[in-house]
Amino acid sequence: MLQSDDEIDEDVSHRIRAGWVKWRQASGVLCDKKVPQKLKGKFYRTAIRPAMLYGAEYWATKRRHVQKMSVAEMRMLRWICGHTRKDRIRNDDIRDMVGVAPIEEKLIQHRLRWFGHIQRRPPEAPQVKVIILRTEKKKETLTPAPARCARGIEVSARKIEAA
Repeated sequence: MLQSDDEIDEDVSHRIRAGWVKWRQASGVLCDKKVPQKLKGKFYRTAIRPAMLYGAEYWATKRRHVQKMSVAEMRMLRWICGHTRKDRIRNDDIRDMVGVAPIEEKLIQHRLRWFGHIQRRPPEAPQVKVIILRTEKKKETLTPAPARCARGIEVSARKIEAA
């Protein structure tokens, strides 16, 4: 949901809080030392991350939004592993321990999956008309948030093509 100034800060914060609510509901399993870390990572991927990424397909993200999501995710993953920042273990190593990809990559995948669904809809569908209308107009006529969202989809698609 866009705020009055075309920002999504409140929505990002709400989704992070939703992730922490799911975390607290499952903290008994996620903090149990008897449960393997890979299983904890799988639980994180199936229960907590979807709560954090719900509705993120249409976000016109800025770097600070992705950073907030990444920080929250790493706090959760470090807690799963039983490590703190003082242990000075690299984020990539923590991710490898639990088998979780960065949330930024997943955000890109969700956005491109959503865009693919929109592209496959019939041409008379309202969502397709809006997307086509926004891409045909000049960038000066677009509002800032939709322009950032459209650029974000283009950049995400280029990243996937390059890989």
